[in-house]
Amino acid sequence: MKSWNEVPVPTLPGNAPLPRMRDSATGALTPLEVDGVASVYVCGITPYDATHLGHAATYLAYDTLVRVLRDARARVDYVQNTTDVDDPLLERATATDVDWRELAESQLELYRTDMEALRILPPTHFVGVVESVDRIADAVATLREQGLAYEVESPDAAPDLYFDIAAAAEVSPWHLGQESGLDRETMLQLSAERGGDPDRPGKRDALDPLLWRAERDGEPAWDSAVGRGRPGWHIECSVIGLTHLAAPITLNGGGSDLLFPHHEFSAAHSAALTGTDWARVYSHAGMVGYRGEKMSKSLGNLVFVSRLREAGVDPAAIRLALLDGHYRSDREWTDAVLERAQQRLASWRAWAAGASGEDVSVLKNMRELLADDLDTAGVLTLLDAEVAAGRTPSRVTVEAIDALLGIRLSTAG
Repeated sequence: MKSWNEVPVPTLPGNAPLPRMRDSATGALTPLEVDGVASVYVCGITPYDATHLGHAATYLAYDTLVRVLRDARARVDYVQNTTDVDDPLLERATATDVDWRELAESQLELYRTDMEALRILPPTHFVGVVESVDRIADAVATLREQGLAYEVESPDAAPDLYFDIAAAAEVSPWHLGQESGLDRETMLQLSAERGGDPDRPGKRDALDPLLWRAERDGEPAWDSAVGRGRPGWHIECSVIGLTHLAAPITLNGGGSDLLFPHHEFSAAHSAALTGTDWARVYSHAGMVGYRGEKMSKSLGNLVFVSRLREAGVDPAAIRLALLDGHYRSDREWTDAVLERAQQRLASWRAWAAGASGEDVSVLKNMRELLADDLDTAGVLTLLDAEVAAGRTPSRVTVEAIDALLGIRLSTAG
């Protein structure tokens, strides 16, 4: 699947530290282990209504990580998937009387355009579920052969296949709750809210996740090693990740709403298939709220990047607004937040116009803040202080703002 164009990133002088990131599984600030190559997997969109500011905030967080890793001279092997066949996509296609494939491609193209406008660096591998169906089905067949998948009868189709979490915990390094740390009652609640089916009869454990959905009338399906059907959600990321990256990877990232069940069970599938943990660090970005609620399609309170752009908002201001807060924190999007970012962008551009010299002191401070769990808000405060004090920036500082924050202050070209 095609990605989007990469913007040039300046190479900065000196040596940058590798970042420390908060691991959701342990709660600890953990130095990233990089042996020349940093392997990163971030869960992508389901393309039926893209791209809102919640998406943008998540991908901006891990774009910042990629920039920091590159600045530390690590080669980054970054995989992002897109779930281009799934129930919400099919439901939206039916409701709008559009072919599901056309809907997915139109929203993917909008997503690519938004990502490029925001100067978010493309992943090394941008991979759809549809192009990965055969590999996913083969992995499900492997799990079945290992005794980790079982059939659940369906009144309207062939049996579906489910993952046996109890059996997997006995033969792999994974155990339920090792990533999320949640109690069972909370897991059951979130499973029901986030695509699971804890009340389905015939499952060995209410939390066992779907691996393969047998063909239903009117739904897309593919011939495979486990019969005609389509993949479950969590196994998709496991297989796409393992196709391109070797476990354990450096970091698995995504929005905090993916911690359970999605990341918990995709890690479980990966551990069952490889015999090792999926990631060394599990990282999660906070949610963006609007009018007092988490921004979500179900609530209908989405603010779209494309509509802000159509209204004439500079994408750099959107980016600055989302950087003005810690990536792990839940935040509220308001007109005041955007106005503050627009004013900051204007003042920074005026300040940068007089850049001269090669002083690296501001760069050093920026690197230290970003190495501390991507403290972008701290960097913005640091730069605001430089502007307010009337200190002429060095050319290195202006290039660092481009390389590390993705904000190009020159309006030329």
